[in-house]
Amino acid sequence: MSRTFSEELSGLPADAFQNDLVRLRPIRAEADLAYAIFDCQLTKEQQELVNPAGFSIGRAYLNPDDNLPCLVCTQEGRPIGFIHFLRWLGEGSAVSWSFYIDHREQGCGYGKAAAQLAVRLLKTAFPDEPIKLSTETNNEKAQALYRALGFRQLDERDGDDLVFGL
Repeated sequence: MSRTFSEELSGLPADAFQNDLVRLRPIRAEADLAYAIFDCQLTKEQQELVNPAGFSIGRAYLNPDDNLPCLVCTQEGRPIGFIHFLRWLGEGSAVSWSFYIDHREQGCGYGKAAAQLAVRLLKTAFPDEPIKLSTETNNEKAQALYRALGFRQLDERDGDDLVFGL
């Protein structure tokens, strides 16, 4: 019997969920849930560019096999952001993530470190699956980050959003 998306990711060794700057921790406790939904803050402009954590966590509740919501934490374990791993919902088979870093923690390299870690995790767990990410057309920071990680813009859309692939 094959393992689910969530089981495949969760089955990786614990040290796979960290790099020199950040560690990712699946949301398992009420305090983690409260941080992701209420305490992790974005600017008003950034709120228009990403799905809120509550939406992603709700999606994971409805379909736990294809979703794994996590906190982005410092190496010391302090939460600084939210990341949601999921099976791609758009065209074709792929894996994906969406994430954000608390606006008070931005500019410290945490976002890039979390994105690099996400790529490594998904490539390890799903070596034969492409990674696809979607972003609002006006989210230039996300697009620049994706390009810096080696993603290229694809000739497809996810609703109105641009799609990048690796």
